[in-house]
Amino acid sequence: MKIWNAYGSEHSMNLVMIGCFKDAGAAEAAKDAIEELQAYFSEHDPDGEIYTREVMDLLSRCKVSTVAATELEQFRYDFSVNTDGQNVLIKTDEADVSAICKLLIDRGAKVQIYSKHDYPEEVDSGNE
Repeated sequence: MKIWNAYGSEHSMNLVMIGCFKDAGAAEAAKDAIEELQAYFSEHDPDGEIYTREVMDLLSRCKVSTVAATELEQFRYDFSVNTDGQNVLIKTDEADVSAICKLLIDRGAKVQIYSKHDYPEEVDSGNE
């Protein structure tokens, strides 16, 4: 058995984020925007200091207006994104999820975030 005695960044958050939209079309559009940002930032290293014209155009196209330049790297992190009807389901072991949360809110979602460590019985679709 391994006992955890100190802070370490390798701890898994096991987070679930659920963005609840008014309709399935909005949920699918948000998922598409997240995937477009993931694809772009997997190929381009975000500066973290400034928005390039290309990044500004991308954020505008994805209808994201509140993500800071320093948060863009979060789209490079390992997370899964799926839809279930009017919900977008995101699962990650990362703690920094503010960029994704802001994207969902910018696009009209009600957002719920929890750790599966603390709530293993929760249904991933957001319906209790």
